[in-house]
Order: sequence, then structure tokens, then C-alpha cells
Amino acid sequence: MTNKNIEIIVFGRVQGVGFRYSTKKVADRMNLNGFVQNLRDGSVLIHVNGETSIVDEFVSKIKDSPTSYGRVDNIKITNINEIHDKGFIIK
Repeated sequence: MTNKNIEIIVFGRVQGVGFRYSTKKVADRMNLNGFVQNLRDGSVLIHVNGETSIVDEFVSKIKDSPTSYGRVDNIKITNINEIHDKGFIIK
């Protein structure tokens, strides 16, 4: 079992629409670790860690917007160092 650690920056209508809460719900259901937080430029930052196939599935769900009120226009994914946090939190 190989783990994947990535940073995702999500652009679009992703603040003020329940995006962070919905992202946390998806991550919790998938037993992923990390966090989600709003950025000043209106985008959302996600750090996520978990089994590679599950992280890939999570990314697909984020691309489709985990909330019907949001809209994802673009995402940027970067590999990062291992996340040591347990659980997934909203910052």
C-alpha cells in the first residue's frame, strides 16, 4: 500500500458556499488525513494524505465540487512531504 501526499489549490466559486465543510465530509468518509483552508485570493488550499488510489478518487470528487453551491474552475496539484496529522480538519 503506497501513500500519496499532495497539495491542492482549488479555484472557482469555492468560498462562502460550504466547500470546506463538504471537503471535510468527503475526506472523513474516505479516512484521509490533512486539512482544508480558505486563501486570501478566494481559492481553497487542501493538503491531503492517504492511500494513492483513495487520494486519486478524492481529487476526482473535489474536481466535481463536493457542494452543489460551489463551482470548480481549475485545480493545481503539487506533491508535498508526508503529512503527519491524523484526521482531516478545517482551518
